[in-house]
Amino acid sequence: MAQGVVKSYDPNTGNGIILLDTDKSEVFIIPGSLKGSIFITLRQGQRINFEIEAQDDVNVVKNIRIGQDKY
Repeated sequence: MAQGVVKSYDPNTGNGIILLDTDKSEVFIIPGSLKGSIFITLRQGQRINFEIEAQDDVNVVKNIRIGQDKY
């Protein structure tokens, strides 16, 4: 599971960007990324845990969680 910080998130479109802790590279939030999580929205600077999945040669996040206990 990867960890990073929300750089931006638009709740109207469901799109956003997360900066990975490991190398500060960007991973994209796409509509549906929050599905199955406790989150309704994300805020800039929020630290989250997530999995990375390649879709159409772009890394996107899925299974977003907060903390270390799968919340």
